[in-house]
Amino acid sequence: MQPSLLMVPQQNAPEAIAPAQAYYVHAPAHATVELGDLGRILLRRRFLILAVTALLTALTLVYSLLTPALYSSTAQIIIDPQDLQVVTNDVNPSRISPDGGITQVESQVSVAQSNGVLLRAIKATNLTENPDFNGQGGLGGWLGMLFGSGDGDRTAETLDALRRRLAVKRDDKVLVLNIIITAKSADLAAELANAIAQAYLDDQAEARSKAAADASEAISARLEDQRKRVEQAANAVERYKAEHNMVMAAGNLVSDQELTDLNTQLTAAQTRTAQLKAQVDQLRRQGSAPDATSEAMRSPVIASLRAQEATLVDQISQFGTALGPRHPSMISAQQQLSDLRKLISRELGRLVAAAETDYQRALANQKELEAKVASLKGKSLDTDQASVRLRELQRDLDAVRTVYANYLQRAQETREQTSVNSTNARIISQAMPALKKSWPPKGLLIFGAIFGGLALGVGMALIAEYLSPTVLSANQMQSAIEAPVLGVLPGRGRRRSGSAQKTDAVAGLALQRIAAATRRPPDWPLVPSILVASPPEDKAQRSRVAWQLANAAAARGRRVLFIDINAGKGQKDPQPGVLDVLRGEYPLEAVSRYAPGSSVALVGRGRPTAVFQEAQALYFAHRMLAEANRSFELVVVDGGALADDLNVLPLVAMADEILLVARLNATPMRDVASTSEAVSVMGRLPTGAMLVDEAA
Repeated sequence: MQPSLLMVPQQNAPEAIAPAQAYYVHAPAHATVELGDLGRILLRRRFLILAVTALLTALTLVYSLLTPALYSSTAQIIIDPQDLQVVTNDVNPSRISPDGGITQVESQVSVAQSNGVLLRAIKATNLTENPDFNGQGGLGGWLGMLFGSGDGDRTAETLDALRRRLAVKRDDKVLVLNIIITAKSADLAAELANAIAQAYLDDQAEARSKAAADASEAISARLEDQRKRVEQAANAVERYKAEHNMVMAAGNLVSDQELTDLNTQLTAAQTRTAQLKAQVDQLRRQGSAPDATSEAMRSPVIASLRAQEATLVDQISQFGTALGPRHPSMISAQQQLSDLRKLISRELGRLVAAAETDYQRALANQKELEAKVASLKGKSLDTDQASVRLRELQRDLDAVRTVYANYLQRAQETREQTSVNSTNARIISQAMPALKKSWPPKGLLIFGAIFGGLALGVGMALIAEYLSPTVLSANQMQSAIEAPVLGVLPGRGRRRSGSAQKTDAVAGLALQRIAAATRRPPDWPLVPSILVASPPEDKAQRSRVAWQLANAAAARGRRVLFIDINAGKGQKDPQPGVLDVLRGEYPLEAVSRYAPGSSVALVGRGRPTAVFQEAQALYFAHRMLAEANRSFELVVVDGGALADDLNVLPLVAMADEILLVARLNATPMRDVASTSEAVSVMGRLPTGAMLVDEAA
């Protein structure tokens, strides 16, 4: 707190009495608002908040009553990212993205709102004739007639209106599209929702059919080129064969097949020759007993002759025993046996000659075949080099034929897919006419208007407080005047038990704080003094605080002089008062009087008949306080509004303490700053403040 101006003894000469040096320091217009001050702001500006809330609620109620009712209907479509597998080699392959197809389905939201789908639905429902959508009804129709734009494109108007009333959404974690239509008619909303859902399915089917048709046309356009390439490759193969005399049979060269056959025959001939040679060699080794060979034993003729021989031998043996060697039968039998053995010998010789002949024939055949094989091998060496290029041309021909076959097959497959719908999507919920309107939701709007109005009102109240801040707390007041707040007095607006005791206690505590902070020499000739000032609108609170301080001091046994600078102001014939004393016309004892039933002496404003000089006023103010020191222990001055009354300047200069009074949550901070600046202009600074809380 600022030290009192009267802490240093002064001379009694008028010229020695002068106000302290003025401090032209503007006090801050406002300080930081604390969180606890918001309640005070809202309470003081409650009428603004309630008015804004009531106005917004009323406007919302009028809007809800005048706005036509709207109805919403929803159709649901489920989309499986994995399409139907109708054919293996589909034009539109089904691939599921790593996110489970959510991105694919999310893209279908835009497809469902595309112009193509909506125009299908408009055409299916004949929506261009509906005045609610074609721009011919309501305010749009009147504006069109007024500005001459009523003959525009109805389709474009209808499409724009339908898009504004359409909402396509996908629920979280599911592959379902919700097609929501809002219209003035519940039946129309349901019809449009179902029409858009069906139009979406038709559009998807047509898009896939068109994709298959385009692919088929593109492939078919390439078929002729592929066929020509096959023909060119085949001609190249045949031309090369003709140029190199390469005849093909069953896919192989005839020379190769012939060489293979000759090799087979040669092998068989060599085997046959070896067998015959072995047979001849065996016959030659038998020499005189050719009948012991395997050929003789296998010959049926030899076998028959041997049987006859055995029979004759047996017969001769019987005849020899029975008839004797000279018997004619015996002789005949022996002759027959001799002839038979000659036949056997001739037959064995014939077998040997036949074997020799067969061997020579087989050997000649083998040599002939060997000559042919040698000749064909020579030709094959020449054709092998040509076969390398031929096989290359043949591979090219096979590759071109394969591509051509694939193109041909793919063209037929895609041609068939134009009539097959592989889209795996279906309507799972048809839109039904709504039973309740979706807009306006009267209860929700009013509820929102009330809370929105409260929020808007609070915002406006805070803005108003920011533009015109008031004293909200003791801390804010201390920050504004840079002096302590000595106490907060309750207001008189409410009668509560104990209010008077609380007021006396606060005033007494303020006096104790003033006495504890003031350092006066023991022999100081002037009586302690307190000057109370305030902005003009706080006149009643200022007078109450000043009087309360005087009464509190008197209640504690101190003799108090109360100077009211406003008492008698404006009267035609006022009593002499403090202004007369400051001009030196009256002594203090002549103008002071005690109030009835009170121990406090009163001094009024006095007569403003002449303007006194500042130096004289300071001198007489000093003398007045010196005279008061003989009869009183404390002087309390109700200084009024300092910014409007410069006559109080001598009292401001001589006062020990200067207290500013303001109302909590009511006094504007700019008025506090103006009063504080007036004190500084008069050469002093406020030493403290007292606040009045009218809400307490």
